[in-house]
Amino acid sequence: MHRQMCWLSKSGSDGEKILHLQTSLGQPWRPYTAFPQFSVPDYQIPGGSKGWATYQKLLKAGWTLVHSARANEFSSTYTESTVEN
Repeated sequence: MHRQMCWLSKSGSDGEKILHLQTSLGQPWRPYTAFPQFSVPDYQIPGGSKGWATYQKLLKAGWTLVHSARANEFSSTYTESTVEN
């Protein structure tokens, strides 16, 4: 199975980045919260990164981290237009 993760902004290229996942080639990047089967609750740390606990879990499980510049080459319009958190 194709399993990649990436830190992408919730609102375009600037702003707070949250963990996004991609489970199939050609599929859009989606926030980790859209995958309850993979995500775990965030750490209760003020100012902590959204998705850090999930990132640690998935990294140990063999998921690949993709640089955000590379991920944006393929789906920047999707993340900018559909993420509303």
